[in-house]
Amino acid sequence: MATEVLWTLPGSLMWECFCPGRSSGPPDRNHRMLQRVAVVGAGAAGLCAARHILTRPASFAPPVVFEVSGNVGGTWCYEERIGTYPNGRPVLSSMYRDLRTNLPKEVMMFPDFPFDPELSSFLSHQEVQRYLERYCENFRIRPHIRFDTAVENVTPVSTTAENGESKITWEVTSLDSTGHQKTETFDAVFICSGHYSDPHIPNIPGIQNFKGTVLHSHSYRFAEPFSGQRVVVLGAKASGLDISIELVKAGAKVTLSHRNPPLTVPLPPGIQQASCVVAVQDDGTIRLQDGSVCQADVLIFCTGYNFSYPFLDPARLGLEIQNHVVSPLYRYMMPPAFPSLIFIGICKIICPFPNFDCQVQFALAVLDGSVAMPPQEQMEEVVRREHQRKLEAGVQHHHLLKLDQDQWEYCDTLAGSAGFPPLQPAVRSLYEEVWRQRQVHPENYREFNYRLVSATRWEQIS
Repeated sequence: MATEVLWTLPGSLMWECFCPGRSSGPPDRNHRMLQRVAVVGAGAAGLCAARHILTRPASFAPPVVFEVSGNVGGTWCYEERIGTYPNGRPVLSSMYRDLRTNLPKEVMMFPDFPFDPELSSFLSHQEVQRYLERYCENFRIRPHIRFDTAVENVTPVSTTAENGESKITWEVTSLDSTGHQKTETFDAVFICSGHYSDPHIPNIPGIQNFKGTVLHSHSYRFAEPFSGQRVVVLGAKASGLDISIELVKAGAKVTLSHRNPPLTVPLPPGIQQASCVVAVQDDGTIRLQDGSVCQADVLIFCTGYNFSYPFLDPARLGLEIQNHVVSPLYRYMMPPAFPSLIFIGICKIICPFPNFDCQVQFALAVLDGSVAMPPQEQMEEVVRREHQRKLEAGVQHHHLLKLDQDQWEYCDTLAGSAGFPPLQPAVRSLYEEVWRQRQVHPENYREFNYRLVSATRWEQIS
């Protein structure tokens, strides 16, 4: 059981671990009902949650995993269709046909489940999808997944436990493909539904005047239809840069519009940088922030995604979901008022699969009593201080969930609190090396291949 301590990590990332006045021995599992846990989503985060729940049969019943589609993999499950399926449900995947990972498999992998060593370091989405399917089969997760089942409502219910204390359980209402609706009770819920399915489209005055095609990268699948066209790509983060390079190779003329200082990375001929779009004029031309005007046949928004949880009532949970932020979340996972509702994978600029693995193991340690939570007020104060630290360091409010360099101390802290192995130093070192290579070789950094030599060393092998 964790003891009360306040510690400051390098970089001033602060967390607290708290133990109320009770026995420090292990919980008496002989006299305790197994906890029932619902998992929303069977993408990488949901599969990770289910895998670790299944390894703890003394504390948890087998999970119930709700998956709205007919496959595991989440956003990695490529769907050429855009818009909606014949049953009216939206296409959630944002994967495009020729996407390759921007992190090497040696960094991407779940810590205890490597990719096939024969594969290149930078993978196609099909290879990642096969990896997740293999993960699912290896840990025998599939029997616990309810496919083609949408979660419609997740509601906290206050009950009284056998010892007389108040206890929160969760009513989860789902709807399967036959139209059958079902409500069940769980002790905890893992939200693993991802955050790459609800496109964020900024308000641009006069957009209705644009005479060409407008789409978000969520609906982009391949470049050939844009050959010979003038395309303005809004946003120069990973997807904006990647899609711009694809478009140019297919014969499009690309204007990469963004609000940041001009990129210093070498861009291929055919990509022209420009300041951000501020309006579409009456004649359909595009006015930029620097006052210049350009013409285009296509606008592609590479402007990120909104957090969307239509099955939750944020106000009831004490949460605000707006402006790319979900808050307050203690340790970027748990609403202080309802710590048995756990968001996995909500952070940005991270190594996703290792991050999910650390979050899940910490959350399960909280649920089984190995790590105790501080009082609600203390958790809220920890979140407030962390946000204040970031804002004072110049982080914009809508970037509060970006971890970037903080991700390593964050994962180490979760591991130290819950007693599982930390991420290997070589993972961080290789992640940072690939980031440097992307700045120098944005077109061909994926041609390199790597190998982890030990917990602290990696090497480039081609």
